[in-house]
Amino acid sequence: MDSEPPGPGRTPSPGGPGDGHRAPGVADTGLVYVAAFAPDSGESPGSLSQENPPEAFANIAPDSDGYLWVKRDKFRESFAQDLSAEEALVMAVTQKAAIASTFGDVVSSPAWRVKPSWYQVSTADRMIHPDNERRMAARLNPRKTIELDASHASLASQPGPVTDLIETAAQEVG
Repeated sequence: MDSEPPGPGRTPSPGGPGDGHRAPGVADTGLVYVAAFAPDSGESPGSLSQENPPEAFANIAPDSDGYLWVKRDKFRESFAQDLSAEEALVMAVTQKAAIASTFGDVVSSPAWRVKPSWYQVSTADRMIHPDNERRMAARLNPRKTIELDASHASLASQPGPVTDLIETAAQEVG
């Protein structure tokens, strides 16, 4: 499993936890976690979620092809409660489902052990329990951690502080 999340030189992928991909010609020099899973060796996103289940767990539904979807009628309250109804609706109808099996993929060698990291905790996250985010952030020994009163969609609801964290990371890794 590619355990590196989106960050400088990476683009987010909806394929599942940590399933980002490299931007062409850009090497990964640092990792920015935005309300994201950061499993350690021997852990999977699913095992982390079992420790402290997210509030919206019941609002996630599998389809017959093995993808997990946030129920459209529960999307705003589960994923983006700090966005307008219109913004949440757009996100709900355009959501990219995660592949259910990725939640069981065990990480063997997390990139955060060898690369500088930054972490943004969403204190009102209903998709990843905020206590799980705090625990993952703490063990990363990040260069900086910020906590935002935000949903899982913090990049959309609070783009300024999230962008500032990403820019800080980019400046620090040069």
